Amino acid sequence: MEIDAGEVEAGSRVIALLSGGLDSVVTAAVLALGRKAEVLALTFDYGQRAAARELRAAEEVARRIGASWEAVELSWLGKLGTSALTDGEDDLPLPDGCDELDEMGAATARAEAVWVPNRNGVFVAVAGAYADARGYDFIALGLNREEGATFPDNTPEFAEAATAMLRWSTMRHPRVIGPTASMRKADIVRLGRQIGAPLDAVWSCYEGGAEMCGRCESCMRLRRAMEEAGE
Repeated sequence: MEIDAGEVEAGSRVIALLSGGLDSVVTAAVLALGRKAEVLALTFDYGQRAAARELRAAEEVARRIGASWEAVELSWLGKLGTSALTDGEDDLPLPDGCDELDEMGAATARAEAVWVPNRNGVFVAVAGAYADARGYDFIALGLNREEGATFPDNTPEFAEAATAMLRWSTMRHPRVIGPTASMRKADIVRLGRQIGAPLDAVWSCYEGGAEMCGRCESCMRLRRAMEEAGE
C-alpha cells in the first residue's frame, strides 16, 4: 500500500502528533514500525471531553510502537469556549446513521459545531518549537481524505502551508507530513493491520466515558471503517 511519508528513512527524527485516534495511531506506527524512525509522540490536553482517555490511549500506543511520549497542556485553548468538544454545556452533534457521514451539508454543520479555533495550527506551532529545540526534522499529522472534505486542517494543503510557515518561524525548518492524508479511513485500518499498528488501543470517541459512545461522528467513522475493512 503506497503512502507519502516524504523523505522519512530509518533513523530519521520525527515528532508525531498522537491523539490516540485511528489516523494518528497508524501514522505514528508507519513511522516508528514501518520506517524505523525515531519518534517523539506529543499528545495535547486542551480541555477536550475525551482528554483523559486520549492521553491514556496515546501513551499506550507510544509504548507499544517504541516511541517516546509527552503530554502537552494547552488548557487555554479549550477555555475559548466555542466548541462542543470543550464545552460540556453544548450537545455534541450526532449523525443520523452512517449514511449521513458523507452528506456535505450535515457534515459541514457538525464540523462547525466541534471546531476548536486554530487547533491544528496551534499544535503544529508547538511541535515546531519542540523540533527546533530538540533537533527533529519532520512533524507528522494524522490526516484522512474523508474528514479533509469538511476540516481544512485535515488536508495535504494544510501540511504544505504549515511547512511553509515553519520555514519562517524556526531555524531547523522541519517538514510537516501527513502519510495517510489521501486515504479513506477503511484504507487506514488496512494499512494499520499491515504494519502491526496497535489498533486495539485506539480511542476515537469525542466523549471520555468508560467505553466509546458509538454515536458521535468520530465513533461512527471508525465503525464504518472497521466494517468496510472487514474487521
